Amino acid sequence: MEMEIKSLEITLRPYRLSDAEDFSKYTGDETVTQFTRWNTFKSKEEVLSYIKDACIPHPYCRSICINDCSIGMVFVKPQDGDDMCRAEIGSALAAEYWGQGIVIRAVKMAITEGFKEFTDLVRMQALVLIENKASQRVLEKLGFHMEGLLREYTIHKGTVKDVFM
Repeated sequence: MEMEIKSLEITLRPYRLSDAEDFSKYTGDETVTQFTRWNTFKSKEEVLSYIKDACIPHPYCRSICINDCSIGMVFVKPQDGDDMCRAEIGSALAAEYWGQGIVIRAVKMAITEGFKEFTDLVRMQALVLIENKASQRVLEKLGFHMEGLLREYTIHKGTVKDVFM
């Protein structure tokens, strides 16, 4: 299976409401959402609302696709004002596709597109929960450097958490 995935074309595209069923497969899976900012989606209405209100209007939120089927997401969130030189990047992927290099490929594509689209960017950064070892490895493979531990930096699903920058 891994060799098959590596030969498949991974594409990034804007979300569509018709992605709801595919989207719910990963956003409704607690294994996937344990490290995401959003809670696990429980209904089709929640999924449709999130796609319509968060993904579609977002400056750069893309569906990671195989054969135009949404299997994950990647976002680049540029800052504004005096912080417009930097953007935060993040991703999520359906659990069945973990460990196959898909996120590395997708995030690399998003970084390239992000720097082209947001011309003021000079820095791409990520905040990762210290428990999320897989995302830390992905970022290291992409050339990101851990700059430090931010203590009690965010509230994640009701609990104050430390993150790595």
